[in-house]
Amino acid sequence: MDMDVERSSPTPAPASLMAELDIVKKRWRHLQSRARRALPAVCVVAATVLAFVVLSTAGDGWPTLPRNRISVQDHEPPSSNLTTDQLLDGLLTAEFSLSSCRSRYEFASYHDNKKRNRPSHKPSPYLLAKLRMHEALQKRCGPGTAPYRAAIRQLKSGDGTVAADADDCRYLVSIPYQGLGNRMLATASAFLYAVLTERALLIHHDVGALFCEPFPSTTWLLPPSGWFGGGFPLAHLDYDADSKESLGNMLKANVLSVGADGNATWSDGRHRPPYVYLHLEGRYNSHDKLFYCDEHQHLLRGAPWLLMKTDSYLVPGLFLLPSFQDELGRMFPEKDAAFHHLGRYLFHPVNDVWRAVTSYYGAHLADARQRVGLQIRVYPRKQKLRHVLEQVLSCVRREKLLLLDDPPASNASVVVDQAVLVTSLSSWYYERISDAYGGDRRVHLHQPSHEGRQKWGDRSHNGRALSEMYLLSTCDVLVTTGFSTFGYVAQGLSGLRAWIMPATPIWLPDTGVVPDPPCVRAISVEPCFHSPSYYDCAARKDVDVSKVLPYVRRCEDVSWGIKIANGSSQW
Repeated sequence: MDMDVERSSPTPAPASLMAELDIVKKRWRHLQSRARRALPAVCVVAATVLAFVVLSTAGDGWPTLPRNRISVQDHEPPSSNLTTDQLLDGLLTAEFSLSSCRSRYEFASYHDNKKRNRPSHKPSPYLLAKLRMHEALQKRCGPGTAPYRAAIRQLKSGDGTVAADADDCRYLVSIPYQGLGNRMLATASAFLYAVLTERALLIHHDVGALFCEPFPSTTWLLPPSGWFGGGFPLAHLDYDADSKESLGNMLKANVLSVGADGNATWSDGRHRPPYVYLHLEGRYNSHDKLFYCDEHQHLLRGAPWLLMKTDSYLVPGLFLLPSFQDELGRMFPEKDAAFHHLGRYLFHPVNDVWRAVTSYYGAHLADARQRVGLQIRVYPRKQKLRHVLEQVLSCVRREKLLLLDDPPASNASVVVDQAVLVTSLSSWYYERISDAYGGDRRVHLHQPSHEGRQKWGDRSHNGRALSEMYLLSTCDVLVTTGFSTFGYVAQGLSGLRAWIMPATPIWLPDTGVVPDPPCVRAISVEPCFHSPSYYDCAARKDVDVSKVLPYVRRCEDVSWGIKIANGSSQW
C-alpha cells in the first residue's frame, strides 16, 4: 500500500482572516526594519522572533493570530465520503483529513470482522453522543483558549476555586509512566475519567511523537511551561507517594476530612489548594485508594485541576464506583467492550509508524488464510528461556493453534495457510520455533524486530513496539503473556479473546515448571487492573471486590487483579 502523504488543494481562507494576516505582515516588516536599523546584525534574528511574539500576544488594537495549537489536519479539507466502517460505526468523527493521519480511517480495513467471521461490537449511541460532547469541551477549554488562560492564571495564583472567566472549564492532567503498554492503558483510563467528570484531558508525555491528535481542532498535549499561549506552571510534575498535594496525604494531614455522615469536606480554616494530585500507581497506600469512594469523588469535582499519575488500567475500579455505574452502563451496554472502544477512538499511530505496520502486513501477513500472533514477554532475571519456550509450544499444541500435526499437502497452495507473527525482545524464541516447525510449507514464521531489552523513553524503540501491537491486533488467533500490558493492548484493539500464558511476576522466584494448563482463554478482551482497592467505602472494610458486581471478576493471569467480563463467549 502506498503510504505517501497525499497533497490536497488548500481551502481558501476567509477574507477577514486574510485582511488580518496582511496587517500582521505589514507590522512584522515594520518591526524588522526598525530592528535592523537599531540593532547589530547578530541580533536581527532575535528581534524578528520577538516581533512575532509581540504580534501574537498583543492586546486590544492589534490583530492577533489564533492561539490554539492547531495540528496539520485542520489546514486541510476534512475527509468526505467516509464509510461507516471507516468511522468505526460512528466512533470516529469525520473532521480530519485522510493524509494527516492515515491510520485513523485505514484501521478498519485491517480489522474486518465480517471477513474474520466474528461479531461486530458496535458502540452505543449514548457513547457516541458523549464523545462528540467531549470533543466540543476539549475545543472550548483546550490550550490557547481564553478559559484555559484564565485557569492557568488561577493555578499560578494558588486559588483553589474555578476562575470566574474559565467558562466552567476544569482539567485533568494525566501523568502516565512505565512502558508504552502501561502508558496507553493509563491514558485510556484518564480519558474515561475525564469524560465521566466533564474535564478537559491534557497528557504530560510526548504522545505526539507516536499518536495523532484524537480531538479535532485542538490538542491533548500539555503545553510546556514556557509556551506563550499559557504554559503549564508545574513543569516537572515529579510527584510520588510523598507529595503533600496528593489526595492521600491531604486526608492524613486533615486538609480534607470525612464527617460522621460520610461526606468529605475541606477542613474549616484551610485554604483550598489549586490542584489535587491523585497518586494511583501500583503501590499506592490506603489513603490514596480512597479515590474510589463516592464521597471523595464528590469533593474532587470542585477542584479546578486534578493531576493523575498511574501505570494501570483503572476502568474496573471506576465501574465499582456507584456514582459512575449508571453512566458507564449507558456508555457501554457491552461492558467488556470498554477498552475495545476507547483504544480504537484514542490511539491512531502517526504516519511513519502506520507505514511500518501496513508495509510489514502487506509483505508477510496479507496472503495468509489465518494469522496467528505469539507475544512472548520474559521478565528479566526471573524466567529461564527454555521454560518459556516449552510453555509456548505446549500452549499451541494443546489448543491446536498451529497446523503442525498434519503432514503438508503434496501440492501446496500458492496461498500460505498460516502466518505466525512472533513478537519478543529476543530472537531466540523465533529461532527455536523456526527450527522445530519451519519445515512445514503451510506455516510461515515472522519476527519484525528483536530489540534485546526494553529501552525506556526511546522514540524509535517505542515506535517499533507500537507497530507490533497493531500487527498483533490484525491476527485471527492471539497467544499473549500474562501480566503484559503490551499483550493487553493488542488484545483490546483486536477484539479477540487471547490465549493467556501465566507468567511469574518479576518479584517472585521462577519455579522452572511449565504451568498446567500452559495457557487459558481470556474471559474477555478487557485489560486486567493489577492494583485495585479492596476497600468497601460504605461498609468501611475490605471486601472481595470480584464479588461486588456480576461483571467484575478476577483476572486469569493476576490472582489479585480484577477485570470487566460479561461472561459472553462471542468475542
